[in-house]
Amino acid sequence: MKLAFYAPMKSPDHPVPSGDRRMGRLLWAALERAGFEVELASKLRSFDKAGDAAFQAAMQEEGRREAVRLIAKWRARPAEAPRGWFTYHLYHKAPDWIGPLVCEALQIPYMVAEASHAPKRAAGPWESGYAAAERAIRSARAVFHMTRLDGECLKPIIPPGHELILLPPFIDMEMFRKNAAPVDVAAEIARAGGRSDVQNLLCVAMMRDGDKMESYRQLGQGLALLARDDWQLLVIGEGEMRATVEKALSPIGDRAVYLGAMAPEALPAWYEFADLYVWPAHGEAYGMAFLEAQGYGLPVVAGDLRGVPDVVLRGVTGILTSPGDNAAFATAIDDLLSDPARRQSMGERARAFVAEERSIAHAASLLKSHIERIL
Repeated sequence: MKLAFYAPMKSPDHPVPSGDRRMGRLLWAALERAGFEVELASKLRSFDKAGDAAFQAAMQEEGRREAVRLIAKWRARPAEAPRGWFTYHLYHKAPDWIGPLVCEALQIPYMVAEASHAPKRAAGPWESGYAAAERAIRSARAVFHMTRLDGECLKPIIPPGHELILLPPFIDMEMFRKNAAPVDVAAEIARAGGRSDVQNLLCVAMMRDGDKMESYRQLGQGLALLARDDWQLLVIGEGEMRATVEKALSPIGDRAVYLGAMAPEALPAWYEFADLYVWPAHGEAYGMAFLEAQGYGLPVVAGDLRGVPDVVLRGVTGILTSPGDNAAFATAIDDLLSDPARRQSMGERARAFVAEERSIAHAASLLKSHIERIL
């Protein structure tokens, strides 16, 4: 059965890597693993960062034209038409102007994953995008939400007879391991000026403005409160905010070891080497790196906000602290660095959690059961 796939925020073949693009690709792979034939319906990117009414109007018209094109194409060749439409990540800044029109014309079910609904955006610079996203969500036969928080926000606008389904974030650890490249971790740390006789904290994050930058600031403030000297922070990431990140981490001095950007295949070696994964996760939907780290048996210390509890089991695979509580963050790290047995136990549970509950196989099974019933 063929499904049309569309990601208005960022197409899965977009040249710029991001967590959003990665989850789009994972969903595509999970749908294929579930037995569906997946076709990219459109590459139109409706994302409006600034809240520009003229841009939103232009995107609406461009979306209408795309819908007309697709409707004509599939009506002319009905054997090639999809049985359903699957949109990934729509919200007020990236509404789906295409899918609902196509589904109405072809009388096929519309389905969405990782939709967000924020009533506070009903008026203001994203007013039209908010209205379009809400209409699309209301029209969807199935809405797969990836965090419990999103589910609570979506529940009031799901019509009777339509489904709201929890599809937790997931990862393809088999592929991650298969593509892993050998890395001389000790040599890389030495080259970056790090030490070989300390415990290693790890964070993997792009250096960009906004939420990532705020997490780096909180990380520097929290780590500065550690009263011990047997650790260093391995920082994997690069970006236009590099100088600002270095300033944010300046309170820990040369304990911050900058390793630069790395290809995905190099990351497994670092997850296996590190002792603890640390990241405040300010403003993040959930954080794919948490799943990667846990998949390699690395326990986590993170902020307890938004979708983080959907990817880190509180007190089981890591410790979650109140957002912005730098002292609690530092205490959690200190506790785990002081207790290797607890750290090992959490790491083992983390590995099992990802393998059993956050795997692509688990996601594919869930998608298959719900979508086949709808089609």
